Amino acid sequence: MRRQVHKVLHLTLSVLMFTSALGCGAFAQSAKPRPANSELSRYGSDWECKRGFRRQDDSCLEVKAPDHAFLAYSTYGRGWECRYGYAEKGGQCIAVQLPANSYLDPNSEDSWRCLAGYRQSRVGCDLIQVPENAFLSENAGAKGWECERGFRATQFACVKLVLPDHAYLTTDGDEWKCDRGFEMKNRVACIAVQVPVHAVFIGETYGRQWRCNRGFELKGDGCAPIQLPTNAHLDSSGNAWECDRPYQSVGSGCVME
Repeated sequence: MRRQVHKVLHLTLSVLMFTSALGCGAFAQSAKPRPANSELSRYGSDWECKRGFRRQDDSCLEVKAPDHAFLAYSTYGRGWECRYGYAEKGGQCIAVQLPANSYLDPNSEDSWRCLAGYRQSRVGCDLIQVPENAFLSENAGAKGWECERGFRATQFACVKLVLPDHAYLTTDGDEWKCDRGFEMKNRVACIAVQVPVHAVFIGETYGRQWRCNRGFELKGDGCAPIQLPTNAHLDSSGNAWECDRPYQSVGSGCVME
């Protein structure tokens, strides 16, 4: 009885081993072999071409890099890049032609920039002619220069600003404004602000420099007392009136509708 049990176990193990061998053989036959010049992918179970080769269908073709190029580690694309100072044109790496007083643009290796003190033109880099009382500046647009403080730029020169009495240079230094308590007249002079009776100086940048006191309203060039009608009060500005609720404004008075 015991001998029969051993025979059954032996037969079962033999069948299992045979079935496993068949499965491995079928898997090996179904898996495609990797092509030449390839290696297992770094990001999964697929494969990728080695450096210097480019994938095409199920093959890895050798990349032919032109002169002044280097092989790029990329699965697709042309598989090479031009060296610094060269640009790709028609499948070749052509040297970037630098005009005098220029340098390669680090952010775009197929273009160039002019050195400080030069301005880019259609054919190269032209020397910037800096007038008297000016200095080179990258913030000056096409001119390439700015005037010193106290001067105003014209097309080709820096003209000295003539400050009238009671004026000062602005932060930029190329304009002037009147001192507090004075206002500009005809852009050539600063005259004292005339504050009328019952008014206060407010020093606005533009427009009238004074405001009527509370309870007064603007009349011509002065301030006149506000005549409050019955059932009215001064509004939030203090220089006009409005009717008490529930009265309504009609003409110069307040009436109940």
